[in-house]
Order: sequence, then C-alpha cells, then structure tokens
Amino acid sequence: MKSILKKILIVFGILVLIILGYTWMNYAPDKSFEELKTKWSYDNSQFLEMDGMPVHYRINGEGDPLVLIHGTGASLHTWEGWTEILEKDFKVISLDMPAFGLTGPNPERVYTLEFYAKFLDSFLEKIEVDKFSIAGNSLGGGIAWKYAALFPEKVKSMILIDPLGYPRDGELPFALRLAANKYASGFLKTVTPKSLFYKSFYEVYHNDDLVTEELVNRYYQLYLREGNRQAFVDRAMATETIDTLEIATITTPTLILWGENDEWISPLDAPKFKRDIKGSELITYPNAGHVPMEELPKLTAHDARIFLEKNLVKVSETELSTIEE
Repeated sequence: MKSILKKILIVFGILVLIILGYTWMNYAPDKSFEELKTKWSYDNSQFLEMDGMPVHYRINGEGDPLVLIHGTGASLHTWEGWTEILEKDFKVISLDMPAFGLTGPNPERVYTLEFYAKFLDSFLEKIEVDKFSIAGNSLGGGIAWKYAALFPEKVKSMILIDPLGYPRDGELPFALRLAANKYASGFLKTVTPKSLFYKSFYEVYHNDDLVTEELVNRYYQLYLREGNRQAFVDRAMATETIDTLEIATITTPTLILWGENDEWISPLDAPKFKRDIKGSELITYPNAGHVPMEELPKLTAHDARIFLEKNLVKVSETELSTIEE
C-alpha cells in the first residue's frame, strides 16, 4: 500500500513540475502601448483619442473613401496587401478596432456588433468621412454589415470577406474555446504560448507556407498589448444574440468573398449572405482559408476594385439623375 501511495505522489509531483515549468516558459507580461507603438506603427500612422482609447489608424491614397475593418485578433496590418494595391485608386482608411492592435481595450468592456458599428460611425465623423465604401473580414465583416443596417445612407457599397453572422453549427475555434472557459481564461491573461498562435494560423490559412515567424510574431506581440488579453476574454465570454433577420434589411450593393477552405466560419454561410442580401454577388476562392485578403491579396483586391468601381459609377449616375430632376 505504501509503495502504491509513493508512486502516486511521485507521478503527482512530476505533473506539478511539468505544469509549473510550462507556465514559467510561457509566461508573458503585458507590453506597453509606447513600446509597441514604436515597433508596429507605420510612418503615416495616426492616433485619435476616443473614449479613453488611442485609436490607431492610417489613411493611404486619394479618391473615394474605402474603410477596411479587420477581424478577431488582427489589426489594420491585415490589410497591407490591399492597401498597397487599392491606394492607387481610393482613399484607403484602416484602423485598429477596440480590443485589438495598438488601440487597445474599450474601458467599458463592451464589444457587441452594435457597439463597434456606433464606434466606427463616431470615428468616421471625427475624421470627416461621411459617405464611403466599406470592407470587413470575419468580425470586421459582421461590423460592416451591422453598420450598413444601421446607417444605410452612409455606405455606397460593401465587401464582406468570410463575415461573422449566422449561428455556428460546429464548435468554436480552439483559441476562442479557451478564452470562453472560466478556468483556462485566467491563464490566458498572463500565460500566452506562442504555439497557440501557430495553431490558430494553421487553421486560418489554407496555405501553411504563408505562416511565417514574422507574421506570428506581429499578431503575438500586439495581443500582449496591455489590456488586449483581458479584452479577448471579455469578448469570448460575452453572450450576444445576433439578429440575422437584420441582414435581409440591407440594401447596400454587396460583394461577398469567401475562402472555400475556411475552418473558422463555414463556407456554407456564403450562400446564406447572398440569399439574404438582395442583389449581392459572391466569389469564392479554392486556395484560401479564413483570410483570403491576406493569402491572395492581388486576386481579392482585383475583384474588389472591379466591384467598387462599377458601383461608384452607378452611384454617380444616380446622384446626377437626382440633380437633373
């Protein structure tokens, strides 16, 4: 009996040491805004103080405004490929939404689609942009269609890229499940394994060769921005009932882009958006996952440009007709 008890204690001790060792190896303190600002802001980065947040944004190019909204865990950097291509024809506006990037957490700890849409409206008013096209990926796609539903008169056209919207059939991605777990979430606020980021990227990207150390490191470091880890947990634990009937009220000309290998939001949702947003167009990409604008920036930006220019001509013709009448 004593021999069995001794073995149990030895195994237990080894497990404790493994857990302590893993925790020590993956402990990551918060990084300050100033430290990250120096490393991850652009030469043309701007910061606007709003509701206790230093909102990080960029404006590239001239022409008709195009607002770009990133998804969960991302930042305005996700739009680098699109910005380089589309700034030749448009005034491209991208920003770090609350809870992410250099902007950091919302002091009120509210992260519903309605909050984000109204925050975006206030931000655009402050930078004096009143009518524009909008594109969003994942959570950013959800924010985009919510904005179009709330402020239809301000949106000329909309591009939804693997957007959030309809109820999920399967379980949440692993990282979101951890953040939503009341026990695991406590560790995530201080213990942040970089391996978890690699796992998430191998889920999000279809082409694993594009998952580089530089890419993972950027996402990882911005996640460590003071307050962002708590915000990630707050968002994961919050319960929000999305009214999908609202999607069917949208009259904005809409292009839907979807990676056929998306593991985070099912490609089966793509035809649902096309069905509910009357007159919308759908393009799918067989060699892309959840972030086709990162995996296939040239192709997706090309498709976006054709759609945007076509609808801007329609808008101009409509405005001219109204003036003549």
